Amino acid sequence: MRKYQAHIYVTLRPSVLDPAGTAVMSGLQHMGYDTVEQIRIGKYIELSLTAQDEDIARQQLDLICDQLLANPVIENYRFDLIEQRDGVSA
Repeated sequence: MRKYQAHIYVTLRPSVLDPAGTAVMSGLQHMGYDTVEQIRIGKYIELSLTAQDEDIARQQLDLICDQLLANPVIENYRFDLIEQRDGVSA
């Protein structure tokens, strides 16, 4: 079995309103940061897993993200997968 580290990014779909992003944008404007044009708030998740190979690890991650970490109706996700060798990224 191989060990993998996944970096998962979950974001709202472009068509979904982002009230948290709107609130942060308003705060930044009140602080004088007028050059910021848009903010979208998302989630970042780190996950470690073992699998026989990278394809199986990717399949597992797709299921994990689709079933639990992201709401596929309103969110998109992507991930970076890094094989770990002796505790070090490959």
